[in-house]
Amino acid sequence: MRISIASAALVGMAFQAAAIDPLVIKGSKVFNSKTGEQFFAKGIDYQPDILSTNQIRDPLADKAACSRDLPFLKDLGINAIRVYQTEPFGNHDDCMKMLADAGIYVMLDLSTPTETIIRDSPAYDADLLGYYQRKIDAFGKYDNTFAFLAGNEVANAANNTDASAFVKAVVRDTKAYIKSKGLSIAVGYATNDDAAIRWQMQTYFDCGSDEERADFYGLNNYEWCGDKATFESSGYANIVKNYTDWNIPVFMTEYGCNAIRPRTFPEVAAIYGDKMTDIFSGGFVYEYVEETNNYGLVKLSGNSGSKTEDYDNFKKALAAVNPKGVKMSSYSPSGKEQNCPEISKDWIASDTLPPTPSNATCDCMMQSLSCVSKLKSVPTSDSELKTFGETVGNIFGTVCGSIDCGDVSSDAKAGKYGKYSGCNALQRVSWVMNAWYEHERRVDGSCDFDGFATVTSPELSSDAKCSDQKDSSNSDSNSSSGDSNSDGSEDTTSGTASIVASSALAVAAFVALL
Repeated sequence: MRISIASAALVGMAFQAAAIDPLVIKGSKVFNSKTGEQFFAKGIDYQPDILSTNQIRDPLADKAACSRDLPFLKDLGINAIRVYQTEPFGNHDDCMKMLADAGIYVMLDLSTPTETIIRDSPAYDADLLGYYQRKIDAFGKYDNTFAFLAGNEVANAANNTDASAFVKAVVRDTKAYIKSKGLSIAVGYATNDDAAIRWQMQTYFDCGSDEERADFYGLNNYEWCGDKATFESSGYANIVKNYTDWNIPVFMTEYGCNAIRPRTFPEVAAIYGDKMTDIFSGGFVYEYVEETNNYGLVKLSGNSGSKTEDYDNFKKALAAVNPKGVKMSSYSPSGKEQNCPEISKDWIASDTLPPTPSNATCDCMMQSLSCVSKLKSVPTSDSELKTFGETVGNIFGTVCGSIDCGDVSSDAKAGKYGKYSGCNALQRVSWVMNAWYEHERRVDGSCDFDGFATVTSPELSSDAKCSDQKDSSNSDSNSSSGDSNSDGSEDTTSGTASIVASSALAVAAFVALL
């Protein structure tokens, strides 16, 4: 299947696309849509954060930082960057144009540390989908938006592979949203290449219908360490075998072992050499900025930067390679579609995915309840959120030990998802409290829960038609709108970001208590 990774024509966008050719996927390879030449990502992982805080940053909304970093990226010979954390708020025009003018494409992670599927207590609601949709809206207008990643190393052990079903649902729903907007940006997944679940992970994200499958796959791998390692001893030979006859592109989304220093990056010759270029579409070295883990190529200080000892070594290694590809017109895909892995002790994610979450369904359900939480939204402060999580966990543990809570529960191993399992934590706990209230025949005190709940008059006589309610394709229906600033950007003090983060963390808190 041929998929355009970046749309060249968008109606009604004020931003004028920079002069960079959109890319397309054909089979397991990536091509320049205009020249037909095969594209190999000579990339770097780029996330110049404020290291002294835990705040999420959006480097692509920081014109000064982009101006500071672009000379380094150009000097290195980079043609693509992967950015882990961005926000759908603010203005990205300046940075994206600078990058496009330099011939640099951008791969974006949809998730952030707070807006994500949590591996040990996975949940997926309309607030999270709405956040991802807004990010797609923010970056979909740029021709150099290379691709989106629906997750990064979410499942990292056999006992949390059930989280993969929720991430794959994100793949399905964001692909559908992109299509509904008339865009053709690819959506993929990046894995940590854990040996125990390696084969199951890669086949899981490439099995099923076209609508569900990832458009590409990313591998984070640090096995090639030092000049004495070889293509065989590093495990790279086995990696290539694992993806032979693959039907979607594969990238090294992270590489660059630093166990032996200084790094000389001998793996670069392999990644862009004839042993790998038929399988891999290039990669992204880890990483641009120097942090305490000592993987950086550039050390930043305010508006200036300096090269680390790894910088020139990587530049030299990258300059020495010239990957040879094929022309799009002469390439006939021959890759094989994968079969979904079976449930086993090493794999607990069914190929039946969670349903697309819907605010309309959840709002309808809430209108049918007679006992609901007194809270109007999930708390945002750490202390209040912790208390909320403990309270919700205790309510779930008490009530669901006595009555069936299947309507708000998920079992990815069995492929069973309650009709309200895609609602947020506050909505789900209200359903649980109402179920108990009805179970107790509405006796006085049965809708109290130590002052957490209150009796209300429902707007609907039942929830019989709530499952039929669907959100529109517009992202506004799946997220609360932020306040617009004078420049047209969104105010990050409102909107979905805090709601999504709180909802996800609250879900994690109460599930951990069950």
